[in-house]
Amino acid sequence: MSIQSGPEVSQCGGDPLAEGQVLIVDGLPLTVRISPRRKRLGLTVERDGSLTLRAPQECGHRRAEDFVQASRHWIDSKLRLSEERRQLHPVRSLRNGEIHRYLGRDYRLLVVDDEDETTASLRLVAGRMRLGRSVAADPRAARRAFAVWYSSRGLRWVQGRLQPWAARMDVPEPEVDVRDLVHRWGTYRVGANGSGRMALHWAVFQLPIHLIDYVIAHELAHIRIAGHGSDYWRLLGRALPECQQLKAELDELGRRVWMGDVAVR
Repeated sequence: MSIQSGPEVSQCGGDPLAEGQVLIVDGLPLTVRISPRRKRLGLTVERDGSLTLRAPQECGHRRAEDFVQASRHWIDSKLRLSEERRQLHPVRSLRNGEIHRYLGRDYRLLVVDDEDETTASLRLVAGRMRLGRSVAADPRAARRAFAVWYSSRGLRWVQGRLQPWAARMDVPEPEVDVRDLVHRWGTYRVGANGSGRMALHWAVFQLPIHLIDYVIAHELAHIRIAGHGSDYWRLLGRALPECQQLKAELDELGRRVWMGDVAVR
């Protein structure tokens, strides 16, 4: 899920763009994403301020460059907005009593002696998140422990949440996994055999449930519509009338979600 999606245009021509290439237009680097389902060019300003150009197959360089140049005012305004909303993701120290969230609820961290733990993994016991002292002292190991825990717990939770949302939106239930998606809350990809796969960032599961539901619904809507044009928002709005309010809430709260950064001691 990206921070801002912009104008779209349907005309294409000239030498075709390639998936993953970086297109430079007036000094702006744009990563090209090709989708066989798309019929229009579209622009996205990602949460980290990078630019993605979304294009249908066989879309030419010249038309893409003209489209980006014509959209320069929109791009500049959204980049300014992205800068104003600079991410405020906290850095954790992993000390006793530190607050961590799961499904919007607060849990205190308890750092325990390693001999008290049967494994090096993070565990939730009696309302406390328990982490071995040696793991807590190693930022890379600690980040991995939290990512594994949120991924495992989050996957089990979302598997029970997905079917009702898919039924509500009248779309087939996709395969789902939970992992580190860097700057995205979620993605949806069409599989080679026509089946789809949705992925969610492990950090999503720190959010309140109503915002996790929004992320799920947002990605399920992509089963029918690839881009973020007006047709997409109409579709999402039918299943989730408050989607614009939820989007704004996610934009504001999401920039303060812990993404796994651990202070070096």
